[in-house]
Amino acid sequence: MSAAETVIREVTRNVWTFSTPFARFGFFPIGGRSTAIKLRDGDIWVFASTPLNEPTKSKLDSIGAVKYLVAPDGVHHLYINEFKKAYPNAKVLGVEPLVEKKKKEGLIFDGVYGVDSADTKYGFEDEIKACYFSGHQNKDVAFMHNESKSLIVADLLFNLPPTEQYSQSSSSASLPFVGSLGPFGSVHKRLVSLVASDKAAMKKEATTVANWDFDRIIPCHGDVIETDGNKAWREAYKAFID
Repeated sequence: MSAAETVIREVTRNVWTFSTPFARFGFFPIGGRSTAIKLRDGDIWVFASTPLNEPTKSKLDSIGAVKYLVAPDGVHHLYINEFKKAYPNAKVLGVEPLVEKKKKEGLIFDGVYGVDSADTKYGFEDEIKACYFSGHQNKDVAFMHNESKSLIVADLLFNLPPTEQYSQSSSSASLPFVGSLGPFGSVHKRLVSLVASDKAAMKKEATTVANWDFDRIIPCHGDVIETDGNKAWREAYKAFID
């Protein structure tokens, strides 16, 4: 992808998204998205899932000092090294499956969901909640920004096709075979069941998130759900919410 295809948007006050085209297996368009949040002290928390190209870095640098970099699950880690190289003083957080993989690449995490104690505080918890999904095969972490009532997720929820992420691309955002993949559809519900490696844990974790007070969902893959996000989450995880 080219830097010109990156769509940078201030979704709401103190929340920016960086959306790019991305096709799974080279033909299934799901898009990619990073999210940056400006904390009350002016520092920046980044859910890093897309390339740190010039437009992305320029915008981040204009917002404030990057203090936290997050690799949100076992597969969204391709660009975390380049973010750390650009922001060497930032604290990097990841998940248990990434520890050895990244150590071989010379990256040591400052905190690891699934390894650290569940009550570990990294410094942003008063503003951003986190729930580690031990029951998901990718070991995802869901985050919620309290001020904007925004839930930020990687592979926990999809809202496809990725219209915004392909809006500056000459490639098509149309999904082959399925047409759409969103939280209210039966395909999404089946997918949630398929990726539940521990159904009991998934129930506990999905219910925890359902009880958070959020209205918006910012997924890595697909369009932002601007409102009624909690309803969308509860529908997608209906089989797992107590």
